[in-house]
Amino acid sequence: MKRWLAPIFLLLAGCSGHAPAQPTAAAVMLHGQRFSVELATDNASRQRGLMMRTALAPDRGMLFVFPHIGPQAFWMKNTLIPLDILYFDADRRLVSMQLNVPPCKADPCPTYPSDAPAIYVLELPAGTAQRIGAAPGDTLTIDGHVGLVR
Repeated sequence: MKRWLAPIFLLLAGCSGHAPAQPTAAAVMLHGQRFSVELATDNASRQRGLMMRTALAPDRGMLFVFPHIGPQAFWMKNTLIPLDILYFDADRRLVSMQLNVPPCKADPCPTYPSDAPAIYVLELPAGTAQRIGAAPGDTLTIDGHVGLVR
């Protein structure tokens, strides 16, 4: 299972009240390339991530949106496809990359942390960041979902 590794109270925090439903998909642009992404905006969807997927199209991905900026880390348990994991700050600038991260084949699974605080994390098929020329400092554009942009 892919997990967000941050303060444990955030993992265990429950929701109170009834918040408006978050969108489940969006389009993002990075280094001139457009991707259709699934959104992971709550603890359950962030923990599930891209688990058990056997394929991910070259123009698809998942965008994780965290409630607070800070160190982020991912692992690949039950994730069957290799990924590029790209970390973005509150200004949506690329601050860290973990490239060609392989699926985890045996416990314990290694973690892949950000090198700087992040609030957005974009997972794409492995090799995508290199293919499009993504580099630290690039800006992620999130189309049509102003509520996700801080």
